[in-house]
Order: sequence, then structure tokens, then C-alpha cells
Amino acid sequence: MDIIRKIGAVTLESVRRMGLMGLFLVKTFLYTLIPPIKFGRVIKQIHFIGVQSSLVILLTGSFSGMVLGFQGYYSLSRFGSDAFLGPMVGLALIKELGPVLSALMVTGRAGSAVAAEIGIMRISEQIDALELMGLNPYRYLIVPNLLAALISVPLLTAIFDVVGIFGGYLIGVKLLGVGAGVYFGEMRHYVEMADVLEGLYKSLSFGVLIAWVSTFKGYYTGILTGFGAEGVSKATTQAVVLCSVLILVWDYFMTSLLF
Repeated sequence: MDIIRKIGAVTLESVRRMGLMGLFLVKTFLYTLIPPIKFGRVIKQIHFIGVQSSLVILLTGSFSGMVLGFQGYYSLSRFGSDAFLGPMVGLALIKELGPVLSALMVTGRAGSAVAAEIGIMRISEQIDALELMGLNPYRYLIVPNLLAALISVPLLTAIFDVVGIFGGYLIGVKLLGVGAGVYFGEMRHYVEMADVLEGLYKSLSFGVLIAWVSTFKGYYTGILTGFGAEGVSKATTQAVVLCSVLILVWDYFMTSLLF
């Protein structure tokens, strides 16, 4: 009976936390739709999440495109189809690798920092101080991060796609001898607007996931993870792990069910 009781307790706690996360997201969207919006905070978070993540995105995107160029060329050349290197690199980056890898990079660089920042504010009672001053923590902390992620992640994904395609061009055209006209010409024929929109929709949803999970874990630091430095470290780790897993799972469902 003790085993059954423990399993039931764990299940109830998991369901409670899932409901708490759901209510947190609903409240965040409600405060996003109801003015006023803290535009100064939004701009600051766009700079933090977007601009300061650009170097990581540039490096990751360029080398991802180079790897795709190498692997794609040697795979396609076996079947005499190396002329389709451009469409392969373009579709792989625009539909899948661009949105997913960009979201994972933003999660590791910005999502973890957001969770840690809000978590420190929670354990140092700064959030309680905001409430005492009449400031809504959702408007001041959560909504700006959500809006900034919605704006920054699609733009970073677009940068990732462009530099990745250029990285594939450097390897395929300059190093391996594929014609430049063939590389871009075939890409123009096979990459359609629907593929670009698929990547856009994915990056928007990933932006919501990053902001939602990171701010939730930070906001409930001490309540769900314990107080002190250990609580902040647990909240940050849980935010990165959960967000990364949700990104991959949600990518599968969007690809299989919606597209």
C-alpha cells in the first residue's frame, strides 16, 4: 500500500504542477492582451534574448550549413543527384534544423538566464516588493519576456537559415565544385513559401515555449524547487531540460499533425 500511496502522491503532484503551468500561461496571455504593456522592458529583453544571442546563432548556423553541405554532397553524389544539394540544404534548414537548433541555442543562452534572474528575484523577495509597490509581476517580468521571445526567436531563426544556406554554398560550390547557378536555381524551384511559413510557425511556437517554461520555473523558485542558491540552480536546470525536451516533442507533433 505504501508503494501505491507514493505513486499516487507523485501523480497528483505532477498533475498539480501541469495545471499550475497551464494557469500561468493563460494569465500571461491575458496580461499580454490587456494594456498597458511595458515597452521599455520589452525592448530590453529583445536586446537580451535576440541581439546578444546573434553571435551564437551565426556560428551554429554557418557550421550546421557546412556539415549539411558535406554530408548532403557525398550522399547525393552516390545517386548522381548532387545538383539537388541546394534544395536539400535549404529545406532541411528552413523546415527543421533552423527553428529547432535556434530555439535550443536561445534556451541555453537566454532561457537559462531568464529563469535564474527571476528565481533570484523570488528568493530575495524582490517580486514580493514589486507587489507591495502596486506593480504586477506578470506585466513587469513575464509579459516582456514572452513578447521579446515571440519577436526574437523567428528573427534569429531567419538569420540561422540564411547563414546556414551560405555555409552550404561555401562547401558545395567553392569546395566541392557544384555550380553556383545549380545550387540556387534548384533551391528556387523546390523551396516554396509553405516551407518558409512552416519554419516561421515553428519558431513562433518555440518562442512561446522558451518564455513560458523559463519564466515559470523562475517565478516559482522556492515554491517548487527549494530556497537559496540550490533552488535557483534547480530551477535553471529544470527550465533548460524541460524546454529542450518540449521543443523536440512539439516539433514532432507540428511536423506530423499540422504539416
